[in-house]
Amino acid sequence: MAEHTISNTASKEKIWTKDFALICLANFFIFLGFQMTLPTIPLFVQHLGGSDQLIGIITGIFTFSALLLRPYAGHALESKGRQFVYMIGLAIFVISVGSYAIIASIAFLFLMRVIQGVGWGFSTTATGTIATDLIPPKRRGEGMGYFGLSGNLALAFGPALGLTLVGKISFTQLFLICSALGLVALVLSTQIRYKKVEQSSHKTVPVKFDIFEKSAITPSVLLFFITVTFGGIASFLPLYTAQKDIGGIEVYFLIYALFLMVSRTFAGRLYDRKGHLLVFLPGTLMILCAMMLLVWLPNSLVLYIAAALYGLGFGSVQPALQAWSVDEAPSNRKGMANATFFSFFDLGVGIGAIAFGQIANAFGYSFIYVTAAASVFISMLLYIILLVNSSRKTA
Repeated sequence: MAEHTISNTASKEKIWTKDFALICLANFFIFLGFQMTLPTIPLFVQHLGGSDQLIGIITGIFTFSALLLRPYAGHALESKGRQFVYMIGLAIFVISVGSYAIIASIAFLFLMRVIQGVGWGFSTTATGTIATDLIPPKRRGEGMGYFGLSGNLALAFGPALGLTLVGKISFTQLFLICSALGLVALVLSTQIRYKKVEQSSHKTVPVKFDIFEKSAITPSVLLFFITVTFGGIASFLPLYTAQKDIGGIEVYFLIYALFLMVSRTFAGRLYDRKGHLLVFLPGTLMILCAMMLLVWLPNSLVLYIAAALYGLGFGSVQPALQAWSVDEAPSNRKGMANATFFSFFDLGVGIGAIAFGQIANAFGYSFIYVTAAASVFISMLLYIILLVNSSRKTA
């Protein structure tokens, strides 16, 4: 009997179950399809005759449509179930990315980017919640780090693969491949056993449709100022390096992703044991240094060093902040906590992309990374203020 109890306890603490492996695999394929489009959409906009300003807007509008749908996705996860939201999101993603293959105008691309954002908002909010359901609470930081590896593996190959293919095949073929990868994720999603939705015991109290989980606001705001940097990396770094006649942009994305994966192997466990204090500030400092190196950017070597620092920094900070967001939320609000977290993620990426399009047009590409560095510094400053206020309350 005692042995049976011990066995059950060990089983409950196990991270790598069949369902967890399936959600990681599905996440890999959807992210691979997404990451292949990330550096190639700006090139596609240029191909269609668009300016730097249009590149920023078309990149950013995707994240804003995702942002607007995330609160609904968070509530739907708790009311309609994980599988419904996840599969709807994946299906929309597959159809919208596949439609890029027949697009011949910027106006139609703009519309389909909005629709893709809806699918992305649904699917990524769901997948983070599904992973949270499957990870033992005491190992959440570690588990979310492993789950993040699935996206990081896609990041290791996606941008470089997309940039390589776009020089050898047509945009039509490229986007059909990306859509097919999303379809693989959709098929895998049908094999997962999903957690049943917890129904509230207070059925007489009407449910208020809110848009945020309050307990997740603090880590999400900190994340916002960090993900602003994504707009400068994904949308303009290929164009910036081409302007400076610096080669190796495909290698940049590979190095970034490899160091991102390295950070996942220890940062989550460090968060579980020591909390966010020993993860956040070192991680954001590395991101800040990476942005300043991109401002300078004299050659490929500096580009690669920036990639390593950015990968280590973001790979440490992002899963820690996500675990922090979910840890503080009630058990029936995990979906909304993830929705809040990714809403701020999207908001940072979207504002960054649109703002950087204007900055690039007015001041040049290098000033993008000056602004990005300032945004990271704001996040660090807010965190330090939070720590000071917290220590005063406990004193």
